[in-house]
Amino acid sequence: MNIKDFITSIPVKKIGLKELLTPDNKLVGLAGFVLLFMYLYGALMALIHGHHAYGVTREHPWGLLIVMYIFFVGTSTGLAIVGSFGHIFGIKIFDRFGLRVTWLAIAMLLPGFAIILLEIGHPIRMIIYNMLSPGLTSAIWWMGTFYTLVLVFLIGEFIFGLIGDHKNSRLLGIGGLLADVAAFATLGSIFGYLVARPAVNGPFLPLYFILTATVAGSYLIFLVYGIMYKNNFPKDIEQMLTTLAKILGLLLAVLMFFDYWAILTGLYGRLPERADTILYILSTKSYWIGEILLGAVVPFVIILMSKGKNLGALVWASFFGLVGIFFMRYDMVHNAQVFPMQTMKIREYQLPPSIVEYSPSSTEWLIALGGIGLAILIYQIGVKLFDLEAHDEHH
Repeated sequence: MNIKDFITSIPVKKIGLKELLTPDNKLVGLAGFVLLFMYLYGALMALIHGHHAYGVTREHPWGLLIVMYIFFVGTSTGLAIVGSFGHIFGIKIFDRFGLRVTWLAIAMLLPGFAIILLEIGHPIRMIIYNMLSPGLTSAIWWMGTFYTLVLVFLIGEFIFGLIGDHKNSRLLGIGGLLADVAAFATLGSIFGYLVARPAVNGPFLPLYFILTATVAGSYLIFLVYGIMYKNNFPKDIEQMLTTLAKILGLLLAVLMFFDYWAILTGLYGRLPERADTILYILSTKSYWIGEILLGAVVPFVIILMSKGKNLGALVWASFFGLVGIFFMRYDMVHNAQVFPMQTMKIREYQLPPSIVEYSPSSTEWLIALGGIGLAILIYQIGVKLFDLEAHDEHH
């Protein structure tokens, strides 16, 4: 089969542009278009003014766009992991995920790329020199390379699944899963390698990133299926989500265990900078309300009290859980930079260090929120164009 025949064999639903862009859920669709406009306006401001449009500084060079990049690609990784339960590992109850979760992973990955593109000073130059002079000792180079492979694998897995070639779809799915885990673990290692930032430096970060990614992917699945079925789930979907809820409960327990020991070991010995940063973290509402309460405790309690069967409450908890995941990403990036780097002055007087403050600019917020709009519209277009509803029914 030549390339032309292969492309024409991909089943695409023949609908007009109006039908393609008309969402099943009008409110979600409207939000998608409004947020997309925000992204385009923010991108225009970034292109005109460069990094001066952002709230980042030399003391705090990583900002909201880095946060949202980690949020999107991490959630995509989590979706790939959860989606592999049925397609790759053969757990029958998860077969109903089908290609919907794969497309959802693509829809989350692409906005991550669109956001990081505006954070990089010279994206075209990056693409050129990424190939001409690869930095093989750079974790950031490997992360970018892995995520390029992830996108290729995910698209290939999705297309072969559409045409019914499940053997090749599964092989590409395995490749995508391995590349995805490697990519996000490498992203975690970028923080783990920060020897100059002892509050985040350490070997557990890559594993922590994979754990939080799987939690984020699970949250998004509950939210999407809750909106899709308006919390009135068919029996087989209900059984599948109940099983996923129990897995999510276990993951949340492990996550809270991680958080407890990260805080305790950070405080132990009161090492300068490390302990100061941990004490700062413990003083913030974003940690207690965002990360702990919304991101872990509330969903965990709902799962524990209902044994994973209260799916309606869990859908709502998943929405707030994703908000909590955002705060996890935000706090990770901000807290890594909150203690100022100091010069090695010996003879001159130097003021005691103070916390480095950071506030995202309006342009950063426009781009960040606009990424959500991109994800909504990409997902909605895929649902309509590839008729994923019919594919779900087939499964």
